[in-house]
This record gives sequence, structure tokens and C-alpha cells, in this order.
Amino acid sequence: MAVLKVNELLANSDESWEDAAKKAVAQAAKSVDNIRSVYISEQSATVKDGKIESYRVNAKVTFEVK
Repeated sequence: MAVLKVNELLANSDESWEDAAKKAVAQAAKSVDNIRSVYISEQSATVKDGKIESYRVNAKVTFEVK
């Protein structure tokens, strides 16, 4: 039986929500191994002068504990 743990991360990108999610996983991979999945629970964006300035995600990264 595998034991899994979930870490919640906030990430942002100037390009897209997808890029923000990729950055969250890349950052998590620097300190944990065996990442199994990522769940994006929220998406938001900041707006300046009527245009999206940055994209934000709330990501839950699941990994196996050895």
C-alpha cells in the first residue's frame, strides 16, 4: 500500500494558467520525489489597464511518501 501526501502551492505566470501549473510542479519537484499528480483547485488573474497582467493557480501536488 502506498502512502500519499498532498502539498498545496500557489504559483503565477505572465503567460497562462497552464504555465503557472507547470511552474508549481517544477518547484515542488526540487524538494520532493515521486510526484503522482497535480490538482488545480483555483485559478485567478490580476488585471491592469483592462488586460490580464498575471495568471495564478492554487495547485495541490500529490506525491508518494517512502
